[in-house]
Formats: sequence, structure tokens, C-alpha cells
Amino acid sequence: MDAGYGGYLPRPKGLFHFNRDVFDASRMGEARQSVFSGVRAKFDLPFVGITRDGQLQRGLFTIGDDGLDTERIFATALDLLDTLSADERHEVMFPIDAAEWRQWTNAYPIWPAHGLLLEDLSITQRESVVALLAASLSVRGLQETRDCMRLNAVLGEVVQDYPDTLTEWMYRFSLFGVPSRDRPWGWQIVGHHLNLHCFILARQMVFTPTFMGAEPRVADRGEFSGIRLFDAEMARGLELMNALDHGQRQTATLCSSMLSADLPPELNHPTEGRMRSVVGGDNLMLAYEGVCAADLTADQRRLLTAVIEAYVGRLPDAQASVRMKEIEQHFGETYFAWVGPASDVDQPFYYKVHSPVALIEFDCHSGVFLANEEPEPFHVHTVVRTPNGNDYGRDLLRQHYEQAGAAHGHRKAQG
Repeated sequence: MDAGYGGYLPRPKGLFHFNRDVFDASRMGEARQSVFSGVRAKFDLPFVGITRDGQLQRGLFTIGDDGLDTERIFATALDLLDTLSADERHEVMFPIDAAEWRQWTNAYPIWPAHGLLLEDLSITQRESVVALLAASLSVRGLQETRDCMRLNAVLGEVVQDYPDTLTEWMYRFSLFGVPSRDRPWGWQIVGHHLNLHCFILARQMVFTPTFMGAEPRVADRGEFSGIRLFDAEMARGLELMNALDHGQRQTATLCSSMLSADLPPELNHPTEGRMRSVVGGDNLMLAYEGVCAADLTADQRRLLTAVIEAYVGRLPDAQASVRMKEIEQHFGETYFAWVGPASDVDQPFYYKVHSPVALIEFDCHSGVFLANEEPEPFHVHTVVRTPNGNDYGRDLLRQHYEQAGAAHGHRKAQG
């Protein structure tokens, strides 16, 4: 089996130090440790949500009936709990507004990990977790979720120095609240290149933050050879960019290069690249930039819709339809921005779609486990957020507490 991928060798052996799915902070350099410590500190700040200027836009999200059939999700969650021992239940279950919702990273944490590690579960228990994922996602959404996990194992075949870390099942699962038909609850799965957060209230769902990534995004070897991720996200973004006229492309382009020497600091984070709304980004202030959907032609708006559907289509049909309508209602305040060349999918690029109710980021990254110093299109990160306070379903949870009142013993949702 050839070493490396895409012409690049793995990073030197021993560069990273893990205790399974957690960084060994005692063996981490001070510079890298300070990055992660800064992220950890942000988890302790009261939750506000992503805003354009620090001020929340209220009234964007309301409790109601979105027509989502959550009965199957509820039933599979109960089936999962039935497979767990009392100790495992204690380890997997958290209050609905627990701080652990926000303690995720697209890499590996330096803080104590929470939840049940799928690697340590029985086959039956893993199948029950996958069944809950299947009930909460579309067929494509489940496929892409499992492929993220499988590509982590592929990376372990490419970079063979971390056999106890780069595996298919090195992900942690948690439940928040108690599965219910009418009270708020949810679940989370976190790990390398996969972080999903699903909040459910009756027949409504919020499925953000959603982080999916892969290094590499195409498997060229081993048990999972042939798996591909993010083809649609890449092709549709590129198609939209190339459909813009000269003036629109100038407005959309934040920087025409992806080379680190050409990028301003805000587009060249040492661990997150161009992405702004990932780790520790719950209270990000991010101004709108790029070309506005209101200034696009009808055909261009259809291409923008196709870009968004590449991400929203991971949800069940009913919820995807509701979410698309919610996003399209704000096309007058929706902006598309781009970094890098716009030639073909063999060149790295970044884009984002940003509105009051959705923030989508797509980015090609430099190597972490592989030794490419500049971004390559075989290492991709994507994230979907719900700005203005509804990540993790927090705005719906706030409204639920307000409606329920103190008579039912509820307390105000905390950050």
C-alpha cells in the first residue's frame, strides 16, 4: 500500500499525541495548546448566537408544527436507551440545556470528552445509534454521516501512526433531555470531521451546528475504496460562482487566491483556515459580505438554492422543505462570498452563504495529518449554523420555557 495521498506524505511520526479520541495536552506545544485553550474558554461564555453585529434579530423562529413526523425518532431513541446499562445511561444523558451541547471540535479536544464512545459499544448498541441517525436524517444525510466516519478510518490507513484514534467508530454520542413526544430533547454525535446536533420539540427540529469534513474526501484504497464526499457542495458552489457576471464576481470575491501568503489574517486561521463559525464560534459576530441574492437573476437564485439544498437535503424531506422555505424567505438579506480561483473542482476554494437564519461555510484545507502546506481540494470542511440564537434549538428552548412558565418547574435556558 502506497504511503501518503494526492502526492503528499503523512506528517512526521509522533507529531500528534492522543489518548484515543482526546489530545494529550501535556505533550502538546504551547502555541497549539493556547489555540485550544482559547476555544475552551469560549464554551463558558453565556450563549448568544451568531450575529452580524452583536445584536440578535428576534422573531425569526417560532414554536409551531412543522409537519415533521418525530415518532420514529422518539421510538428509536427509546430503543437505544433499552440497550444501555444504568451506568451507560448515566454517561450518555445530560439536561436539555447542558453546557456539553457546545463542547465540540472538528479535531480532537484537549478537555475531558463527554458521552459514550461508539468504539467501546457493542455491535447492537452501535446499530441502535445508527438507527437513531437514520430516523433523524434523510437517506443521503445518513450516507454522508457514515461516510465521514468511514473516511476517518481511510485516513487511518493512509496515516498509519494512530491506529487507536483514526477509526470508523471513534465518535461520542450524547442525549440531552429525555426523549419525548412533546417536550424538548435532542442528541449529539461529536468527533473528528463530524459534529451533529439535533434538537427536537414536538414536530420541530433544529439540526445545527452541523460540521462535516474529510481528509481525504475520496477513498482510494482499503475496505471503503470508492467513497466520495462533497461532490455536490463543490460543483454547485463553483457553478454559481461561474454564473455570476463580472461585476457580481468582483463583489462576491473576498480574495482571488487561496495561498496563505496572499490571504488576510481573517481568512488564514492556523487551524480553521477561512472558516469563521466552527470551533468556539457560537457567539461569532460576522458582517454580511459578498453579493446579495436580491441582486441575482432568477437563474442565479436557482443556482444559489441548489447550493443550499446540498446541505439542507441531509434532513428528512418534511424538515428540509420547511428549512428551505425559511431560508428563501430571507433571500433579500442572503449573501454569497467566495475565496480563491473559480476554475474547476481540482483547485481549492472557499465560499459561504450567510443570512439571518442560515450560515453555510465550505472550505478546502491544508494538511493536518498529510503534509500539504497549502489548501487542497481533497481536504474539505463544511459547517451549517443557525444564526440569531437558534443553534442547538436555543431560541425555541427559550420560548418553550417562557410558555411553560415556572408552574411546570422549568428554569431559564442557560448559555
